Amino acid sequence: MGSFSPVHWVIVLIIVLLLFGPGRLAGVGKGLGEGIRSFKKGLNEDSDEHPPTAPAAPTAAKPPEEAKHVPENRSG
Repeated sequence: MGSFSPVHWVIVLIIVLLLFGPGRLAGVGKGLGEGIRSFKKGLNEDSDEHPPTAPAAPTAAKPPEEAKHVPENRSG
């Protein structure tokens, strides 16, 4: 008496189909799927903006590029 058997779930499904119809249930399922996808996308975008703060590995500093000096042509 405390739990639903598979027969009970089938009866509930039939009642829901009769009340809402298959077309409306398909629309609800589609909307629910889009909502879940949007939620996951939002979570991924948020984690991309705020990466975990792990200590960065030391990197070797690149020496600055020396300015190329072109000798001037001085005639004396």
